[in-house]
Amino acid sequence: MMGRPAGVNGADTRRAVRKAAIERIWRHGYEAMNLRDLAADVGLRLGSLYNHVPQKQEFLAELIEEIMLELLQDFAQRMEGLDDPRERLLAFVRFHIEWHTARRQETFIGNMELRSLTPEQYDRVIGLRKDYEAQVRAIVTDGRKAGQWDVDDVRITTLALLSLLTGISTWYREDGRLSQEKLIRIYQRLALRVLGAK
Repeated sequence: MMGRPAGVNGADTRRAVRKAAIERIWRHGYEAMNLRDLAADVGLRLGSLYNHVPQKQEFLAELIEEIMLELLQDFAQRMEGLDDPRERLLAFVRFHIEWHTARRQETFIGNMELRSLTPEQYDRVIGLRKDYEAQVRAIVTDGRKAGQWDVDDVRITTLALLSLLTGISTWYREDGRLSQEKLIRIYQRLALRVLGAK
């Protein structure tokens, strides 16, 4: 009979289940994720897995919500103490690239598996995405008010920036031609150009 290893608590098991689930969903997709295989990945009996994943659909929703909440929390910490819109923009670009390239699997799941959520779950996740979008939009708005750049439509420009940056997670490789630092500097300049920075 397989039990919990000595010294492993419920929180450790939950983290292991989450990590294994992210890997499985990233590789095979949510629909193909089999709970029996997931249990085997983390050394649990199927019955024990149900303590952590009582319902597969809700587990996916919670996973995507957790990813978004972590993004929002990390972003708030990164922006703390920054007032100047240009400085906030450059910090946002750096943060977005670092976060989304470090967590490519979570980014993929957060984008591709929205289709697997119920309408209610979808609305909850989209609400969190809109919170992030609103914070980026505030940077664009504040910079325009301060005369640092000139944009025709704040919302469209914000969405364009987010699309430009999020796409990096689909092709970025640590061993690629450009270092991450060089890539960040290129994208910071691109962001300033998109905004028509003066």
